Amino acid sequence: MSIYISNPKEVERKIGRIKKDGLKNLQILTDFDRTLTKAFVDGEPTPSIMKLLRSGTYISPQYNDAADALSKKYYPIEINLTIPYEERRKAMEEWWTTHFDLLIKSGLNKKHLEQMVLNEKLQFREGALEMVDYLHQNNIPLVIISSSGLGETIPMLLKKHRRLYDNVHVITNEYVWDSNGNAKGMQGPTIHVMNKDESALKTLPVFETIAHRKNVILLGDSIDDLKMIGDFKYNNLLTLGFLDANVHANRPAYQKAFDVVLEGNETFDYINELMEKIK
Repeated sequence: MSIYISNPKEVERKIGRIKKDGLKNLQILTDFDRTLTKAFVDGEPTPSIMKLLRSGTYISPQYNDAADALSKKYYPIEINLTIPYEERRKAMEEWWTTHFDLLIKSGLNKKHLEQMVLNEKLQFREGALEMVDYLHQNNIPLVIISSSGLGETIPMLLKKHRRLYDNVHVITNEYVWDSNGNAKGMQGPTIHVMNKDESALKTLPVFETIAHRKNVILLGDSIDDLKMIGDFKYNNLLTLGFLDANVHANRPAYQKAFDVVLEGNETFDYINELMEKIK
């Protein structure tokens, strides 16, 4: 496990400015899958919540096959940067909307989410829950934005670990449930990989909580996660990226994109030490 800081002086300057402004001006903005959670469990890569659902036995083989077909159609568009941005964004909107319709027609029930929460592959990185505790104790907003976090799965997982605190704000795709726990529709805007940013929060109550907190520590495992900041008018932004796949090939790009790169299924030790430094 290794930590890379391309510009230590600049990182120290950012930390100093954040510390000077105080915790009352700080917020933590983070991705969920393979950021708060481990990238590998027992040596095997961990799937996203969305992929975990379609690769298991939670709903039906028919759902799994149809969801896989959608992935094979749209995922190549997602990663093909030669396709114009707006065309890719429209395709992602189509993918997520079609997939959510498929889930509803396939009989998605809250019990399926409860079963997923028990899956042994959904494990927080070492030290992540300690960070969540620290943020709660110091009333620092933790904003989790996830395009893959189906309905109440992330809150359920946090509740399982007794960490669903009032300062934790989970922004993900929400369902409308009937009295039997069946998904009947979607509520709120669709969040997909190309629009999960803080500018989308302006219509949500959480924005009033974070709008005045102009110092942001951003955590992600993909360079695209940097887009979560959107057009939020921050004063200081410190970015930390977890690099767990194609490490040697991707290291230069990650070092260029993030202030701090944490490699190799890294723990939250560095981040927790950072929080102690700025309090």
